Amino acid sequence: MAKSKNNNRKNEIIETLKKEVLNVFLNDSNRSFNYKQISKLLGITDRFSRENVVAILDFLVEKGSLIDLSRGKFRINPILLNAQSSASTIEGIVDMMQTGKAYVAVNDASMEDIFISALNTNRALHGDKVKVQLFPRRKNKKMEGRIVEVIERVRTTFVGVMQIGNRVSFFVPDNPKMLIDIVVPNDSLNGAKNGEKVIVKLEDWPEHSKNPIGAVIEVLGMPGDNEVEMKSIMAGIDYPWSFPKEVDDVADAISEIIPESEIKNRKDFRNIFTITIDPDDAKDFDDAISFQKLENGKFEVGIHIADVSYYVKPDSIIDKEAYTRATSVYLVDRTIPMLPEKLSNKVCSLRPDEEKLCFSAVFEMDSNAHVTSEWYGRTIINSDRRYSYEEAQDIIETNTGDYVEEMLTLDALAKKLRAERFNQGAINFESTEVKFHLDENSKPIGVYIKEIKDSNQLIEEFMLLANRKVASLIGSKSTKEKEKVFVYRIHDEPNQEKVAAFSMFLKKLGYSLRVNSRKTFASSLNQIFEDTKGKGEQNMIESIAVRTMSKAHYSTDNIGHYGLGFPYYTHFTSPIRRYPDLMVHRLLEKYLAHQNVADKEFLEAQCKHSSIMEVKAADAERASVKYKQAEYLADKIGEEFNAQISGVSKWGLFVEIKENRCEGLVSMKRMTDDFYTLDEENYQMVGMRHGKKYRLGDPIKIKVRHVDLFKKQIDFDIVNQTF
Repeated sequence: MAKSKNNNRKNEIIETLKKEVLNVFLNDSNRSFNYKQISKLLGITDRFSRENVVAILDFLVEKGSLIDLSRGKFRINPILLNAQSSASTIEGIVDMMQTGKAYVAVNDASMEDIFISALNTNRALHGDKVKVQLFPRRKNKKMEGRIVEVIERVRTTFVGVMQIGNRVSFFVPDNPKMLIDIVVPNDSLNGAKNGEKVIVKLEDWPEHSKNPIGAVIEVLGMPGDNEVEMKSIMAGIDYPWSFPKEVDDVADAISEIIPESEIKNRKDFRNIFTITIDPDDAKDFDDAISFQKLENGKFEVGIHIADVSYYVKPDSIIDKEAYTRATSVYLVDRTIPMLPEKLSNKVCSLRPDEEKLCFSAVFEMDSNAHVTSEWYGRTIINSDRRYSYEEAQDIIETNTGDYVEEMLTLDALAKKLRAERFNQGAINFESTEVKFHLDENSKPIGVYIKEIKDSNQLIEEFMLLANRKVASLIGSKSTKEKEKVFVYRIHDEPNQEKVAAFSMFLKKLGYSLRVNSRKTFASSLNQIFEDTKGKGEQNMIESIAVRTMSKAHYSTDNIGHYGLGFPYYTHFTSPIRRYPDLMVHRLLEKYLAHQNVADKEFLEAQCKHSSIMEVKAADAERASVKYKQAEYLADKIGEEFNAQISGVSKWGLFVEIKENRCEGLVSMKRMTDDFYTLDEENYQMVGMRHGKKYRLGDPIKIKVRHVDLFKKQIDFDIVNQTF
């Protein structure tokens, strides 16, 4: 029996090697190779395996797959190449792994990602649009293929560090998914010095060259400098650091004086109590709330949004720049705005005691926060007071302060809107935000978690109300009306396999997730969130729940917003910092004027671009947090902290310090008190000899072992573990 198993194993190895040898020829069909070159490319050094390579080459010649040229040189048979190229192909986007392997995601929800071995990536880079030739499906195996064409490079500029050589130099990318260095001829260094961070443009990748060739287009400076690192992060997502001079010049020429003729065309809210509530350090105030008690005993609440569309016209130079950016980016120490400062912080910003133009949604509601009438249109306001969240919270908690009666009524209405929202099936994901105390050089001297309190939720509820009501106004047409093209913020239902796996996992922890309907799913999940507050498994359950959900994005095809429980939802409330909101304002203006000239295909392309840029901005924001966390811990090597396991992988344990949410890795190589294996199904590491378990969410005491500022990586050791 043992001998049979060994023979099967040997046969599997030989078959795998055959495939790898053939793939070398398929990936470089114009070249010939001998057995030594093949062995080197496959990393084969032992005599036995090299003898297998020789035998396989002879076998492939006999089979007709290869041609024996002479002197031990072989080349792919053109007949096989033609047959291969006519095989089934499909297009998709490359997701490169740090191991060199890749997956290609196709635009078909019913189709799984295609696995690409490191030998079959064919000079594709992370994010590229490629054509994949599919291999015949093997039983119980993932769908596999090889990349046969790079259709479109997602990017041609990269951020990294220069290593200067005598005749040529090498550029080492920052992005761990950019796995190959770029050769930079020394006459293309643009003044870059050894060790400096630069931006390099990929200019050529010769067919038989292992490395692409590039040129330095901008020198950023030495790593470790705060300005250099922040610029590197932005360059890493291809987002402009500053505005072109011609864009700033046009913005600076915009007058802050509002013409009387424009005021006459708007509903006047200047004498109605109006406030803004924003973070203490905010400058771009794009939403305000007005409030008044009506004679009929009801309340009028106006959600007033900066009227960016009045100042930024379609296809103008400012509009084109705003579309390219699609969103503002909030780094730890600064905001990189979508609009020039003259607009974002001055002309459009709803600053107190200044007349400002708005696009508004005004609701009459009763004491239970039920909307009894609504109005949408252009307005002019004059904000009475600018509150920080902390100031507003103090009024809510102490029942004292400026405009206390109005503030308390707004808070009471917001709480009723929130309760009704959850009653209707919204999921209560409570996100946390890591914030830093910075010194004058932007060095972190403290880390804290921003708390979400009543004042934050007050603003959130009224913004949600405006967003869903605007979307419903346009989307919920009568049978007689023609469907209007609109921009929605959509969120699909989660993958049922993921939900089933999550439900099974919760069951092991003693929690029951009801999945028979969307509403019961949301209700039971919210109850689990409530029941686990303060417990060891809280973070674990919340993080897995987030991973189970689909990702929200922009689209002209409405499917509702699953997480919020809204059949119609859009983004209307932040046009200073989000381009889709500006799109919504323009569309709403047309539909209120009974015009219908929207181009669905054009708008869908803008939605797709905005969704992509939103993801890039989130990546940049996370990268800036990671950098500051690493910088904060850089001088704390050897210090011990109470932490929690935030992830498990074959590399080791991801661990998050409780007091500051700094996350690092306990490498599997450092866990030497036992031989640990990954139990993916139960999110844990298990020791084979002693049965010690490390599970996602478990408390753990760690000490800081190493910090790599350039890679934004933190390494921990487990305290009291033997090494």
